Amino acid sequence: MTTSLPDASGATLIVDLAAIRENYRALRRRLGGTACGAVLKADAYGLGADRVAPVLAAEGCRHFFVAHLEEGIALRPHVPEAAEVFVLHGLMPGCEDIASAHRLTPVLNSLEQVEAWTALARRLGRALPAALQLDTGMSRMGLSPAELDRIADEPQRLASLGLRLVMSHLACAERQDHPANNTQRLRFDVARRRLPSAPASLANSSGIFLGPDFHYDMARPGASLYGLAPVSGAANPLRPVVRLQARIVQLRGIAAGDGVGYGLTWRATGPTRIATAAVGYADGFPRSTGMAHLGDVALPVAGTVSMDSITLDASALPEGALRPGAVVDLIGPHRSVDAVAADAGTIGYEILTRLGRRFRREYRDGQPSPSPALVLEGVPS
Repeated sequence: MTTSLPDASGATLIVDLAAIRENYRALRRRLGGTACGAVLKADAYGLGADRVAPVLAAEGCRHFFVAHLEEGIALRPHVPEAAEVFVLHGLMPGCEDIASAHRLTPVLNSLEQVEAWTALARRLGRALPAALQLDTGMSRMGLSPAELDRIADEPQRLASLGLRLVMSHLACAERQDHPANNTQRLRFDVARRRLPSAPASLANSSGIFLGPDFHYDMARPGASLYGLAPVSGAANPLRPVVRLQARIVQLRGIAAGDGVGYGLTWRATGPTRIATAAVGYADGFPRSTGMAHLGDVALPVAGTVSMDSITLDASALPEGALRPGAVVDLIGPHRSVDAVAADAGTIGYEILTRLGRRFRREYRDGQPSPSPALVLEGVPS
């Protein structure tokens, strides 16, 4: 006899795969004939690269980007055989054979990386695919102007490489009027002319919205796929992808003057109903955020967020509207990831990638309905 277990989870993170699909389509439409890759680093921004990659592959995506070698190895079984997986950080010394064995394409950021990858190509007796990243002003990664000079003066350094992509990264693309955007684009154009002909890529998520001059041959969206706003101060044209729901553990009534939470920094000004929800900063939820929702009703955080719990002022609800086990939204229709980030003094990228593995996860696909389908779980040539 099979016995079903009750749902013991304290919170559920819902990932809308259909929304990711629609966001990819929307970005591809904006790009016109430019290829649309996908950045799946940090486990697809914390949402599960093994679940996200097949959705994007089914939409025709064939160029995937991760940060680290280990991420590329983990991603390779979840994308088509012919897909290209780029490793943005390039390779640590001594890892070249491993990358080649897993058919990964390093993004070479320094002369040392170029030389190590070229040495392997010579040893194997065949050209190896590679991308080159140029530093056009962000001063983070990529070939410096001096390194570019050496490669331009000594083109034999690239003779053993199959150059799949020349790329750079925009520092201020979310601010459309920032002068650095055009400065980097012009530097990119000048630098590309000094290298062998290859497809070019400059636009990240926000760069796509700077217009066709920034699109080149391929764009590399990441955060926009997952519903984060691409343009600072503008309405978000993309669909939200995540919803975080926490369950109520306990309810209590307190009197005027009673304190709540560590440090007793919050005190009731009158009779107050406090609801404790089972999410905290150990789940990646920031300590400085301030709101949950039950339907349309806002429930302010009362006191500080604890490691495993949040206390909410539920006084605006009718008595009995909340019971232990009831669900409230911490991220959802009334409160986006970007709104939570703004309250926490950070960016949506950080909130999304910090959401922990303790949540019960639901992957939804298909059009929203009263009973959506669920799966439950803890460069162009």
